[in-house]
Amino acid sequence: MLVLGVDPGLTRCGVGVVEGTPGRAQLIEAGVIRTAATMDTSRRLLAIEEGLEEWISRHQVEVIAIERVFAQHNLMTVVGTAQAAGIAMLVAARHGLEVHQHTPSEVKASITGSGRADKAQVGLMVSRILHLDSPPKPADAADAVALAICHSWRGAAVKRLAQVVPSTKRPRSWAQVTSVRKVMA
Repeated sequence: MLVLGVDPGLTRCGVGVVEGTPGRAQLIEAGVIRTAATMDTSRRLLAIEEGLEEWISRHQVEVIAIERVFAQHNLMTVVGTAQAAGIAMLVAARHGLEVHQHTPSEVKASITGSGRADKAQVGLMVSRILHLDSPPKPADAADAVALAICHSWRGAAVKRLAQVVPSTKRPRSWAQVTSVRKVMA
């Protein structure tokens, strides 16, 4: 599965493309889409849209994994992050791509085994999983790659489970997938 991970942000929107299956991942490309804080917000969103269009066209990705926006202390940061995430969803819909959102703790748990891992631990594990000398730079790119790996591993499991469990009983979250897995064992 070819996954584009998106770590949404107005100044630096992290992007990373990973080819992966559960337990295996290969980095295709990582980077950031940058916009200047001095630009009008509408122009910044347009630049993010154009950048995502370019990444999708260049890599012909199959699915997009986006970090789920969560409430932070700085409301303006949350708003900008949510706007960038919305642009990523819009671009995916335009291309008929599946969109999946993962919380930061889901990504951390998938990559490191702990939902409380810090950025350095996530970066270290991303570099180990992908057999890199160091994590992708800047940290926003590493976060996007971690999202893509997370979805490559978890998304495939959720898809297999959805095929087994009747649609009326499909889980809505990864926690419910774990619960269903325990019941099925």
